[in-house]
Amino acid sequence: MAKRLTVSASPHVRSHETTTGIMLDVIIALVPALVMSAVYFGTRALCLAAVTVGSAVLCEYLSRRIMKRDNTLGDLSAVVTGLILAFNLPATLPLWMAAIGSVIAIVIVKQMFGGIGQNFVNPAITARIILMMSFPSAMAKWIVPFSSAWSPDAVTAATPMAILNASPDLSAAEGLPSLTQMLIGAHGGSMGEVCSVALLAGAFYLLLRRVISPAIPFSFIGTVAVIMLIAGKGNLQFLAYELLGGGLILGAFFMATDYSTSPINRKGRIIFGIGCGLITAVIRLFGSLPEGVSFSIILMNILVPHIERLTTSKPFGYEKPEKKKEEAQA
Repeated sequence: MAKRLTVSASPHVRSHETTTGIMLDVIIALVPALVMSAVYFGTRALCLAAVTVGSAVLCEYLSRRIMKRDNTLGDLSAVVTGLILAFNLPATLPLWMAAIGSVIAIVIVKQMFGGIGQNFVNPAITARIILMMSFPSAMAKWIVPFSSAWSPDAVTAATPMAILNASPDLSAAEGLPSLTQMLIGAHGGSMGEVCSVALLAGAFYLLLRRVISPAIPFSFIGTVAVIMLIAGKGNLQFLAYELLGGGLILGAFFMATDYSTSPINRKGRIIFGIGCGLITAVIRLFGSLPEGVSFSIILMNILVPHIERLTTSKPFGYEKPEKKKEEAQA
């Protein structure tokens, strides 16, 4: 008699997606921005990315060997971490500092908590923040596009967010690039915040491939947009500068959407994105730092377990432990 019912152990959801495939899509999505970084900052940008990626891969291999765990280099997550870290750094950063950032991201933040999927904060963002605190001068040296990043006398300039922070009045903001320059990336900043067009092209690819959900980036950017529209008293030009500057696009599409450190359900993702946008806007408007994307994502990463507990649907027939205990005592 032919079998009519097949019973198997969970999980019962089948998918052709793999970690390697997802990470490869992220790498592909980051390539346009990497190319534009090389156009604006020269071979120094490619060297910096090579150092962060190479040291991240080496750290993952060595740490897994020392901890006597299976080799996970094939999942490409270390490559993605190294690339995103490079996108958060100035092109002039000494290469040994960039390597330290990879050690922090991979060994301390990722592997010491068990490896991919076990870290509770984004490794690349955490490494960036630690580098900012440890080497503030080097992490704040932003060169002008097309100037030599190899030269110690490279021409530097303030980022658009720093200029706006010093003078919120657009008409009095000296040295502020045009919106066209903001869009194509012809201004000072980290490798991953200069060319908005390239980043948006990569983001569109990830959305098209369904690698990321639109809930987090749209709620993140939407919250910043609403607050900045109010703060700018309806000034659309001010709003455009806030959306195109400061790594908001990179953070919203490529860092806040990290699977390990963001909620898994749609309601939780929306709350997560709104929280990121709210903190980013508050830091930009009232904080001493011109940028708040990294800090907002880290803070919301820490709150993810609480968001999940509050937003995850309860199974049918679920009863709170306290209620069960009261019924047993009755």
